[in-house]
Amino acid sequence: MRAGWVAAATGLVVFTCYNANGREIGSYDTQPVKYTTLQLVAHGTFKLDSIVARQPALGERMGFALARDGHIRSAYSVAPAVLAWFPSEVLAATGLVPARRANAAVYAKAGASLLVTLAVVFAFFAARWRTNSTWAALIALGFGLGTNAWPTASQALWQHESALAGLALAVLCLAPPTAKLKASRLWVAAIGLGIAGAARFQVAPIVLVLAASAILRRRRARDVVSLLPIVACAATMIGVNLLWFGHPLGATAGLEATLHPQIHGVGGPLSDAPWTGALGLLVSPSRGLLVFSPVVLVALCGLGAMRREGWRSDLRWCALAAAAQFGLYAFYSVWWGGHTYGPRYLLDLLPLLVPLAAAGTGALRASRPAKAAAGAALAWSVALAATGAFCYPAEAWNTSPSSVDLNHDRLWDWRDPQFVRCWRTGLSPQNFGLFGGTPPTR
Repeated sequence: MRAGWVAAATGLVVFTCYNANGREIGSYDTQPVKYTTLQLVAHGTFKLDSIVARQPALGERMGFALARDGHIRSAYSVAPAVLAWFPSEVLAATGLVPARRANAAVYAKAGASLLVTLAVVFAFFAARWRTNSTWAALIALGFGLGTNAWPTASQALWQHESALAGLALAVLCLAPPTAKLKASRLWVAAIGLGIAGAARFQVAPIVLVLAASAILRRRRARDVVSLLPIVACAATMIGVNLLWFGHPLGATAGLEATLHPQIHGVGGPLSDAPWTGALGLLVSPSRGLLVFSPVVLVALCGLGAMRREGWRSDLRWCALAAAAQFGLYAFYSVWWGGHTYGPRYLLDLLPLLVPLAAAGTGALRASRPAKAAAGAALAWSVALAATGAFCYPAEAWNTSPSSVDLNHDRLWDWRDPQFVRCWRTGLSPQNFGLFGGTPPTR
């Protein structure tokens, strides 16, 4: 019972923080999904024709794609819009937020912040399998408030928020010891993996590794049937993409071919220098995970338990999935994630680090210097995440003095890190824009 109350309190704190800035931190890419959610609530359709008719400039964005049936639709997965549909319907049905175009940002922010809050609660219960409620809450708060789950995933509806919720659900279901890993848990884990893959196909390495773990840990051939939700979600998305755009990946394939040379200044989606991407993902002054969220290093404390428990435990599988996903992003030519705040791509790895962090709390508690270092890392991580939530993008770091997508040297410039620029610029004037006054970020 106490664990349930602690989880509820943790979720309430996180949800409050996510919405404390009173704005949606949208981007060029998040607009199609945001308006798809509005269209579902207002008209029960995925078509964006009326939105573009009222705001023709949106039609010039590649995220608003002309489908084979002649209608304009989101070029990105509609799974996040479907997930945000229910809370948005509640807001509309209660009259709190009527289904008007001006309120699209409210629906997007509410849906995204709720999904990431659910991911944090799932992370708490996943950690609770290996540690007490206090440490599980600290791990969940580190995940939710000490990473880009706060300034990025929770602030706009696109892909990351849904992927985090789905992956965190899967990690929770696979967290128990093998002896307690019931078939029902495998089914729910598969649902989580299916949701994550449908929302963001880039997380395929994680989905494949965790799906394999669900079968191999129990060593029962009949468990293969429990993976049907993954197949169903994948088949649904592929079917929708083929119907609308004539390609299994939908309009994304065309977007990638256009975006990389023209906007990101690279030749294609994959890089021939993955070591540059790997270093950048970890230690770039404006995109490195260890710079913005050193609290993730707590997961290293669980390596000893991982070695002892072997492949029958969830720890090695989570580590393998994280490594596979990291490898993919290291090979990605646009490893910095475009115009964003801090490390965006490694958001997808975060739920996998939760069991490792929880497994290492025993070693952490046994050492005062280690606890002090972990506390300092948590404080720094929360400070930088809050900086993004309340200051970005007013600092204009991505575009000034030149676009980071074309001037890649800026990613390694320690004289002008993005978070320092945010500190110098101060709070964004768009804060509290959802409550009236300044319009939300576009």
